[in-house]
Amino acid sequence: MPAHVRGRARKSGGVVGYPIARLYEEVAFIAYHFHWPPERLMNMEHAERRRWAEEVSRINLELSHTSHTSHLA
Repeated sequence: MPAHVRGRARKSGGVVGYPIARLYEEVAFIAYHFHWPPERLMNMEHAERRRWAEEVSRINLELSHTSHTSHLA
């Protein structure tokens, strides 16, 4: 039986929310690349904001790869 059902207090632990430093890192990353206002990004759902950050990373990798291979030609 769980402790809170037996009358004991639940122990807190683990990550309760998304780390604030990571949140600001994502917002800054997307805002820098897309020039979107921070308010728009802060109001996004976490999964959507992560998806945009992944897309920016993918674009940067492609551009970096293209730039690197064009110097080799």
